[in-house]
Amino acid sequence: MNAGLIFSAFLRHLELCALSVGLGTVTAVSLGIYLYYRPRAAAFWLGVTGALQTIPSLALYGLFLPILGIGLFPAVTALFLYSLTPILRATLVSLKEVDPALTEAARGMGMDRWQILRRVLLPLALPGILSGIRMSTMYIISWATLAAFIGAGGLGDLVLGGIYNYDIRLILAGSLPAVLLAFLCGLAFDRLARRLSIPGAANHE
Repeated sequence: MNAGLIFSAFLRHLELCALSVGLGTVTAVSLGIYLYYRPRAAAFWLGVTGALQTIPSLALYGLFLPILGIGLFPAVTALFLYSLTPILRATLVSLKEVDPALTEAARGMGMDRWQILRRVLLPLALPGILSGIRMSTMYIISWATLAAFIGAGGLGDLVLGGIYNYDIRLILAGSLPAVLLAFLCGLAFDRLARRLSIPGAANHE
């Protein structure tokens, strides 16, 4: 078994996940903050992102093939769309769960809406937002293996190669690093929660 090939596939898988979850986090958290102040539009956007997540991943990859071709870009686009719902929902719910008395008190102290968001709402909502990002990351690590079907590479290449060649070692070479990546990401989120001194954030889902 070529260790260099496994490491290269691992790095590619990490790239797929980091790009899609990173873009999804920026987009979903920003959209969640926007919708927090516009609750009438929240149900619509949650429905849209939720509907996208119900599309089977292979079907979504297939839809993108005629438009975006094959490779990294269509894979990241599809995974980005899949990453949105858990983060958006967690952001909205976490912001809404902040005690209104705290925001009223902040307003009474002369804070404007931006200051309330930055100093009160986001710090208190952070545990829930982190749990949404963590959940999305776990999903994407798994779904990214299917990106091999559209030539995006990653650990899915090894798994598919093992299936086509009836090679259990090759299947394990692709699947075990994916499990390891998910485990390490979980540890990283736990460590981040502890560093930020967020009680219960590591186990909040």
